[in-house]
Amino acid sequence: MILTKHDLHHYLAQDQKALAINRKRPKWLGDDIWKYQRYLRKYEYYTNSGATLRKWFYRYLHKKKGMQLGFDIPIGVFGPGLRINHTGLLIVNKHAKIGAFCDIHQGVNIGQNHHEKDVPVIGDHVWIGPGAKLFGNIYIANHISIGANAVVNRSFHEERIVIAGVPAQKIKEKSPSL
Repeated sequence: MILTKHDLHHYLAQDQKALAINRKRPKWLGDDIWKYQRYLRKYEYYTNSGATLRKWFYRYLHKKKGMQLGFDIPIGVFGPGLRINHTGLLIVNKHAKIGAFCDIHQGVNIGQNHHEKDVPVIGDHVWIGPGAKLFGNIYIANHISIGANAVVNRSFHEERIVIAGVPAQKIKEKSPSL
């Protein structure tokens, strides 16, 4: 959660590092995903700090860029180091909690099951492949890779594994160096 200016700079720096961008500012034309992530983080900061005018300004930019790119990501969900790889449909429930350095692809849906609070909690350093669906009151441990088009509707507490399939199941263990 971004509460202070220091938190904001930390989140922005980690997002930039995750996206492998070395420039200080986004290009005038292009860098749309990076721009979106900056708007997302600033909107979260100004919402939490109570700066009303800037909050509405960044809310507008966040929503507008999100509609352009096909993203519906609420504030306060992702930890630092978010990496969105492609434009395209990307939907995340506002109650979900996702850790640091999440690497997410297009077509992913992270949502609730039946009740409003039945949403996933996802650990740090999780790779989510294109088209994956995660829903329900589930927990995904750290350092897990979720395969393309996987449907994850149960928890995985073991770290450093690869899960895939419909419904998702453990496919293999990752080596410790990954």
